[in-house]
Amino acid sequence: MRPQTISIAGGLAALALYAGILLSGATAIRGRESAATPDFVLETPDAAAIESPAAEPAEEPDPVEQIPAEPTPPPVDEEAAAKTSRVPVRPVDPNLFALPEEGVAKPLERIAPRPPLSAPEKKMTPLVLQRPVALAAGLVQTGDKTLQIKDIEPEKADKVCEGNGKSWPCGMIARTAFRNFLRGRALVCAEIDEKAEGAAAASCTVGKMNVAEWLVTNGWAIPLPGTALETKAEAARSAKRGFYGSDPRDLSRRPRVIEEPADGMNFGETAPDL
Repeated sequence: MRPQTISIAGGLAALALYAGILLSGATAIRGRESAATPDFVLETPDAAAIESPAAEPAEEPDPVEQIPAEPTPPPVDEEAAAKTSRVPVRPVDPNLFALPEEGVAKPLERIAPRPPLSAPEKKMTPLVLQRPVALAAGLVQTGDKTLQIKDIEPEKADKVCEGNGKSWPCGMIARTAFRNFLRGRALVCAEIDEKAEGAAAASCTVGKMNVAEWLVTNGWAIPLPGTALETKAEAARSAKRGFYGSDPRDLSRRPRVIEEPADGMNFGETAPDL
């Protein structure tokens, strides 16, 4: 019994000692704080000078999240649905991937192509005739190809004209004049119109000169009605050129010019033989 009392008394003494140490430490710390901080008088402000704080705005309630309305499904085309329902559906079966069910896979059908929306442009390469032969005024030939010049009437080499009361072979002379015009030149033809009968018609040029215009201007061709060459034909008729004149070989219609001898020439002397 006695040892227990001694133990309890020793424990209480230790607790008292520990409590004393704590109280002394707290007193020392409190004294240091009061020495470091000077004493001051707490001023109380006047109650009238204190403005009442503005009333805080009331918090608005959070808006309720609007749930978007579900879109209205499009109207069902009953006719299309009926057609789709009649189409056989291929079953999804690995055994049918290599060999489809009969009636599902059909052979391809070739259909005719649609007609073009616009007519294709015709691009024709000009035809170049090297050293063409004139068969008549406005008619040329090279190799096995014969061309008639456009916008003029075909003429024959045996055509006969009347002038000064005489007949003369105007067709042959027109052909000769046309041959002289084409001699050593190339004929470039375009806009060739093939014909079932007769020679093909083409618009041809020699250099920068239109062949039909040259023939009509010199009176060796008659233009077709309604062409722009009619005015040039009227000018040739007024000037009596080509078919509208007389035989150019007739020298009697030209005035003879006799050259007078030079001054001091002795007519008795014989002229030197050149």
